Amino acid sequence: MFALGSSHRFYLYDSHCDMRKSFDGLCGLIKSVMQRQATSGEVFVFLNRSRTHIKLLHWEKGGFVLYYKRLESGTFLPPHVKNGELSWSDLVLMVEGIQVVKSIQKRRFSLP
Repeated sequence: MFALGSSHRFYLYDSHCDMRKSFDGLCGLIKSVMQRQATSGEVFVFLNRSRTHIKLLHWEKGGFVLYYKRLESGTFLPPHVKNGELSWSDLVLMVEGIQVVKSIQKRRFSLP
């Protein structure tokens, strides 16, 4: 079951990742390179060098969940992010292969 949504925080690993890494290897990258805690409930996004594979690592109650997608043609185009943090909409657009050439996001009210 795909249990991710807009309520989660998403972080993109800023370099390429060896897709042979599994739970422990990805957790090591999160801790040593990204300086974050893998069991925080945040979602960590990894791409391979050619950007044809994507992995998402997420801690849920009871253990890790690893989502993995391989493209048969084309590449994932990572969006420009601040401090490595992706929005839910950026992640969905990247996974679906949609490239936004120009967009303007109007300011909305939010509670402090």
